[in-house]
Amino acid sequence: MPGMVADVNVEGHLQVLVLLLREESRRAFWAHLNFRTPSFHDLGLPPISSDRAVWQKCQQEQLVLITANRNDDGRDSLEATIRVLNTKESLPVITLANPDRILSDRHYAERTADQLLEYLIDLEKYRGTGRLYVP
Repeated sequence: MPGMVADVNVEGHLQVLVLLLREESRRAFWAHLNFRTPSFHDLGLPPISSDRAVWQKCQQEQLVLITANRNDDGRDSLEATIRVLNTKESLPVITLANPDRILSDRHYAERTADQLLEYLIDLEKYRGTGRLYVP
């Protein structure tokens, strides 16, 4: 079953987005996706896991990683991992463009949830893209 997982520093942000996805205007689409939302702990990933280990686990488990922009520092960074290991079958990483604003601006959070939902509905179209940004 496909799903998405929040990077350790945006777990609360994803909780807000999932609450918005469950609101009446988006509920049917979200329910149709039937996405699971495990945590790092559920996946057996320590919070200090390398970007490469997180990306590989997400691909193995068919989970879209929601992140706030893991860096490009070193060969195990998220950007380096995507450049080296990404294939046309790889799920994208979705990066929150302004994570703090999701927590403080409802309108912005709703736009982010809408864009996230659009990506998830057409997820097969985005395989191999590497990284997408919301909103």
